[in-house]
Amino acid sequence: MDVIEKVRNKKVLELLDESDKITRKYHGRDVTLERAIFLSWYCEKGDCKFCYMSSQKDRIDEPEKARRHVKGIYAEAELTKRMGWNIEFLSGGYGIYSTDEIREISETIYDITDNPVWLNIGITDELDQYGDEIVGITGAVETANPKFHDEVCPSKSMDDIKNMLITAGELGFKKAITIIIGLGEEIDHLNDLFDLIEELDIDRIIFYSLNPHPDTDYCLTPQPASLYYASIVAAVRIRFPEIEIITGTWTDNLANIGVLLKAGSNGLTKFPLFKMYGNRYGRRVEEEVYWADRDLKGSFSDMSRLEGDNFLRPELEPFIQRYIDMCYDNVKIKKI
Repeated sequence: MDVIEKVRNKKVLELLDESDKITRKYHGRDVTLERAIFLSWYCEKGDCKFCYMSSQKDRIDEPEKARRHVKGIYAEAELTKRMGWNIEFLSGGYGIYSTDEIREISETIYDITDNPVWLNIGITDELDQYGDEIVGITGAVETANPKFHDEVCPSKSMDDIKNMLITAGELGFKKAITIIIGLGEEIDHLNDLFDLIEELDIDRIIFYSLNPHPDTDYCLTPQPASLYYASIVAAVRIRFPEIEIITGTWTDNLANIGVLLKAGSNGLTKFPLFKMYGNRYGRRVEEEVYWADRDLKGSFSDMSRLEGDNFLRPELEPFIQRYIDMCYDNVKIKKI
């Protein structure tokens, strides 16, 4: 019985046992904490049916106002480094930043963190404008079946995403894709996902579970079942032992983390970092990693990590302190 048949027949425990062994053999025990840094909250396309930005497009009269202050972006990168987290990628909607601006931001973050960054900035034909500040390019595939993809993301051509990633590989960049579980995909779409990974020689796949946002087509759609989500991740881990897998979950589904680690996840993402760090929600993430018998890189609770010296960029201190204050304020909270 192949992995897709095991998923279809709900052989989840068999899948998790196999995927956990494969993960430890090829990747060891380490688990990373990943932080996507958003550059803006606007997208000129704004028609992906699940996306928060699709609910904002017609509400923002001046898209320039949706740009984040660049010092806030750099402050976030500095704190991410102090906490021992990775930057999952830099992300922003279409039509806000020029390539030159994104390159300058990426170069500065490289200087701050000593690590080149991943980009998830939509479909672009200007990848040759980037250099050593970039390690890889992420294609927001979301769902791998071409027909279903066109329904869910009508303005993001699958062919254009594929061509961009092929170009990325030719330029020496690593390649990643994002996949959202719970959009209404079918189990047979795993075949499309496997084919896509093989065709593009994907280095990294980032899974998210659907987060139903108000005023989107999915506002009343529940998040996917935890074991279904885990079985999809496990199937990919078994089929592609060496691929890097990042999994995202939400504050109301932190109990997914342990099973996703057993399924083959290398890293965890999609947390409201500064609302969770140091309080019981952050500690719960650490407990999930502990009980999955894995080793966490970085911290979600060590408040001493927040303090540090920033002699090269003293102009960032007010922005850094604002985030630190937010963490201390939320140590006392009972809810998010």
